[in-house]
Amino acid sequence: MVNFTAYIVLIIAVILGTAANGFAKGAQGFTLFVPSILTGITIIGCMYALSIVMKTIPVGITYASFAGLCIIATTLVGIYRFNQTPDFFTILGLALIIAGVLIVNLIGKTV
Repeated sequence: MVNFTAYIVLIIAVILGTAANGFAKGAQGFTLFVPSILTGITIIGCMYALSIVMKTIPVGITYASFAGLCIIATTLVGIYRFNQTPDFFTILGLALIIAGVLIVNLIGKTV
């Protein structure tokens, strides 16, 4: 798998991970059946996608990218779907996460 394809699969993992986070919130502590099942399905799909990515991209870079992007995407879901408003320091922290993901992927080297 070439890096471009691996990054496409990584984006799919981020989408699935973000969906899992949204479903988990809706599952209300796994007391609601359908959101609980959707949470489990999306988590399994997410982990499968990450395992494919890790065949090409080193595990540290994969997980750092996944975690950072998933945090950003989940925050956006929280803003849009759950009416959660981040304050200045949250936005600053999210900007630093984006910077970190970019540094790891564009400048960082793995031996």
